[in-house]
Amino acid sequence: MSYQLFTRTLLIAMASSLLAFAGCNNPNNPAPNNSTTAQSIPVPSPKTGFEADLEYVKKGQYTYVWVFSRKDGKPLDKDDGDYLRKNAPQVVDWVTTDEGKRVIAGTNFDLALGNLGLLQKRFKAEDYSGK
Repeated sequence: MSYQLFTRTLLIAMASSLLAFAGCNNPNNPAPNNSTTAQSIPVPSPKTGFEADLEYVKKGQYTYVWVFSRKDGKPLDKDDGDYLRKNAPQVVDWVTTDEGKRVIAGTNFDLALGNLGLLQKRFKAEDYSGK
């Protein structure tokens, strides 16, 4: 076999191999449907409402997370918000949730050392710090 024929054959073989390997990851070619592939894991439904808002505050990595709501179950109004901010100035993050019926507070200050007792007289206070 001549050197020129050998070189051409080698180049064609290399090009064919390269095309074969490039086709393996082609996004336009769907993967074959093998029955031995792993079963898909169900994706949990996205969190909504209170759960999503609570997760948002917890991602702030606050030491303390409190949830305040009115004792009568009605939505919080402007006066309630003003009262909370005035009596818990250490809270960094306030997130209103549940159609305005609850507010989630994120802070690194222990509200028990502050005005928590005063807040509990007017609101239902739930500690979500370790939850």
